Amino acid sequence: MSRFLRSLSGTSGYVLKSRISPLPHHNLSKVGTLRLFNTSRLNYNESNSTPIQPPQTYEEEKVIIDQINSELPEEDLATSARMRNIGISAHIDSGKTTFTERVLYYTGRIKAIHEVRGRDAVGAKMDHMDLEREKGITIQSAATYCSWDKEGTNYHFNLIDTPGHIDFTIEVERALRVLDGAVLVVCAVSGVQSQTVTVDRQMRRYNVPRVTFINKMDRMGANPFRAIEQINLKLKTPAAAIQVPIGAESELKGVVNIIDRVALYNEGPQGETIAKREIPEDLKELVEEKRALLIETLADVDDEMADIYLEGEEPTVEQIKQAIRRSTIARKFTPVLMGSALANKGVQPVLDAVVDYLPQPNEILNTGLEIKPNGEETPINLLPSSTAPFVGLAFKLEEGQYGQLTYIRVYQGKLKKGQYMTHIKTGKKVKVARLVRMHSNDMEDVSEVGPGEICATFGIDCASGDTFIGQNTDQQIAMSSMFVPEAVISLSIAPKSKENGAFSKAMNRFQKEDPTFRVKFDPESKETIISGMGELHLEIYVERIKREYGVECVTGKPQVSYRESITTPTTFDYTHKKQSGGSGQYGRVMGEFSPVEGTNKFSEHIVGGKIPEKLLLACGKGFEDCLEKGPLIGHKVLGVHMHINDGQTHIVDSSELSFRTATHGAFRQAFLESNPVILEPIMSVDVTAPNEFQGAVVGLVNKLGGMILETENGQDEFTVIAECSLNSMFGFSTSLRACTQGKGEFSLEFCKYSPTSPQLQRELIAEFEKAQAAKK
Repeated sequence: MSRFLRSLSGTSGYVLKSRISPLPHHNLSKVGTLRLFNTSRLNYNESNSTPIQPPQTYEEEKVIIDQINSELPEEDLATSARMRNIGISAHIDSGKTTFTERVLYYTGRIKAIHEVRGRDAVGAKMDHMDLEREKGITIQSAATYCSWDKEGTNYHFNLIDTPGHIDFTIEVERALRVLDGAVLVVCAVSGVQSQTVTVDRQMRRYNVPRVTFINKMDRMGANPFRAIEQINLKLKTPAAAIQVPIGAESELKGVVNIIDRVALYNEGPQGETIAKREIPEDLKELVEEKRALLIETLADVDDEMADIYLEGEEPTVEQIKQAIRRSTIARKFTPVLMGSALANKGVQPVLDAVVDYLPQPNEILNTGLEIKPNGEETPINLLPSSTAPFVGLAFKLEEGQYGQLTYIRVYQGKLKKGQYMTHIKTGKKVKVARLVRMHSNDMEDVSEVGPGEICATFGIDCASGDTFIGQNTDQQIAMSSMFVPEAVISLSIAPKSKENGAFSKAMNRFQKEDPTFRVKFDPESKETIISGMGELHLEIYVERIKREYGVECVTGKPQVSYRESITTPTTFDYTHKKQSGGSGQYGRVMGEFSPVEGTNKFSEHIVGGKIPEKLLLACGKGFEDCLEKGPLIGHKVLGVHMHINDGQTHIVDSSELSFRTATHGAFRQAFLESNPVILEPIMSVDVTAPNEFQGAVVGLVNKLGGMILETENGQDEFTVIAECSLNSMFGFSTSLRACTQGKGEFSLEFCKYSPTSPQLQRELIAEFEKAQAAKK
């Protein structure tokens, strides 16, 4: 699996982007348009058709959200108040799946805790694929739901556990696209890592508020306050602790809630019981110090807390909690909790924090696009009301034992079992034959789901990111799709032996499920090329084809799209003669062969009709044939001009075929006499990384034989713009990741063709001749 590379289309403007390139922080799905409401219809007043500027800040969003909520029925408000849609996101190996396993256990969804790489051969509930359990990583995001009792009220959580590895970044994208809040898990030892920064960028793109949980507090070298400092500096998100640990590393006993000033200890075999006690004496000073810091940080981001702070008053517990909730939902602050999921400490307070500080479905502004009959698209706010027409987004597809399983987030209205809904893209009506709630890979049937819920259904033919609306609604509403990054790495793939269509089925299914997995057939090399987000991404799919479809595959690097050209002009005089009794073949062509800038050119100037017009057309076709496969290594020919100015015909044996064949021979003869060269694609490469890695990146580019054109230095990051041959760029993403601790990013764009080195040219010709000899 080491021979991976990026493939090239061979045309100008072909772009490959890095998987963690900087991205805009806005998304249409979370911004809205201020409209007047008609309370009787619980919809927009159509007379006010002029859209107002979409809100740019949360304060502007809040005005619209409050207006929508003032008109929602009490029943919908009560249901939303008890619901939270959350995702668990973090860098690789920060403990997301371990944390989710504890959440499921403490909420009563599972009866026993199993480790991600446990010895009991069961594995964590949310890692249901065999590959996930073997490798100890999350590959697919898994959805579940659970209930949490807080102060006598039962809250309903829809929860998605997402992968941490950058190769499966689309799973995080689609989860955050449909969720209202998230728990960002940070390692207490490593702090903010490269993938934490990427996840933070994804959360910002979809305007997702988060609470932060500092995990692995029982490990040697754990320092939660250094991690909080990194969240403030690296993620540029104001953060403050709302807990202080009791003990550290192997001596971790519990946490102190600094808002309520109470110590919390996890007791029982699995830490299922929370015991509240007095704060240990040696921690009281630290608790007051961190509490003052929390209030000070909140005063910077929340106006009401700022007023209390400036007046020198001590805020009440309720005022602190309300300020945290307001500023968290406004995406201006993240409260930080701490503990150890593996040691069963500090998980339950995170669930309380989800209830206290993360938004209800009706506290987030979701916007669709209303498609008018004339094709015009107007932003429209969606109502989290069960009486409004149904609008849902299919955000994830999976191939299940009963066919395609489609995950749907309901934004507006209700979805009932047995009802029909309309697929916006095709206009087809589809019946919801079965409606389920997912618990990892288990399904639990339900009769209906309301706004804010996440459900799944079978038997619907659609793609990831498609919108569905109610059957009898007048408004055509489409949700904006999620961001899909460009594939950055490719390899060729072929089944080892003949198979009965299973390979094609696998390719079609994986493309449909995963928008970052792409398949194309290269007509030049006659290879099937698969592209994805990284080596692991493609490795997993090759393994899945073997396990799920029983097809073993051979992988290798796809051929680079080289070109062949000439450097000096020459003349040609070629006769094609084949006479063996009866009608034969005869054609003679003479002329000039020369290099030309840009596209290939064929011309003719015959005096006295030595070659008839009909046969000259055949010569032109013969020239076109030769351009497809050059004489050196069988790649396309670029930059040649063939001019025919003389020739000879035979009264019987001359035909179109004979002159076409004569042109083939003349082309080959002249090409090899014109100092031929092999051209390789040169890529324009932009590399961006933090300033401390500048020397390493420049050294890497120089090592690849790249020519650095420009270097731009920013405050925190620098950008190197260089030209490198595609042949040297194979494995560049892995090398860049290694020399920048995963923080480097790059984009790659086709620039031009340039002659290869003489040594490489000799190697390529030798390889081609060897391959040709093997075919004979």
